[in-house]
Parts: sequence; structure tokens; C-alpha cells
Amino acid sequence: MADNVTGPIDYLVLEFPGASFTGAALAAIVDLVDRGIVTVLDLRVVKHELDGSWTGLTIADLTAAGFDADVFEGASSGLLDDDDLREAAAAIEPGSAAGILVYENTWARGFVAAALEQGASLVASGRIPATNVIAALDRLDAADTGA
Repeated sequence: MADNVTGPIDYLVLEFPGASFTGAALAAIVDLVDRGIVTVLDLRVVKHELDGSWTGLTIADLTAAGFDADVFEGASSGLLDDDDLREAAAAIEPGSAAGILVYENTWARGFVAAALEQGASLVASGRIPATNVIAALDRLDAADTGA
């Protein structure tokens, strides 16, 4: 497999109301990384302050606050900039925080490499929001049950 083959790259912005973290999300990411499912490219946290401003938190800030986040120190691909952080902060409620995660779907590397070796090329890519999938499944379930 070629060294320059990557899986699809995705991002998530997760709002934490009241900026309350338990550390469970960080532990779940570590588990995914350890199992080779994803590779973390960027992990940033922003807080939307009550006055409308925003503050970026570093991994060191999270570690200092008692979270086991030092494993992500240096996870910065350069894909996120201040405009991205500002946009994420604007998408959440004042007083809340958002975790911004950019990750590679590492599990797909072998599939991508095999497809490229066969002459395939990527012509489209996208993401269907989970809420849309759940709504569609609910509609199917309701149709099956006659509700």
C-alpha cells in the first residue's frame, strides 16, 4: 500500500452545554485511535463566552484541568484556523464549549489503496447527517408497522 494513501477525512463539532466535560469523549477517541479506526489530525476546543466572544483552549489547558488529553498534544494538521474556531463558537450557545475534531477514517486506507491500484478515482464524496438517517429509518419503521 502506498504511503500517501489516506482514508476519508471528516470533522465533527460537538457542543457541550455549560462547557461541562467529563472526559468520556476523550477516552472514546483514544479507544478509536488505539484500535486503528481513526487518526486524529486536529483536536481543538472553543468556548463561546457569555459576552459573545470566544476562547480557544489548548490540549495543555485540558490536561491542566484534569483531563487525560496529553495524548493529543501536537494533534494539529493546520487544517483548522481561527476562522474555523470562530465559526464553531458561533454555532453553539453562549456559555457552552465545542470540541472540534478532524480525523482520518484510517480503517478505509486498505480499501482506498486497492481501489486506486485498480484505476479508480474519487468522483464524489459526502456525509449524510445522522439525524437524517434516523428520521428515514423511523419513517420506514412506521410504514412497516402501519403507524
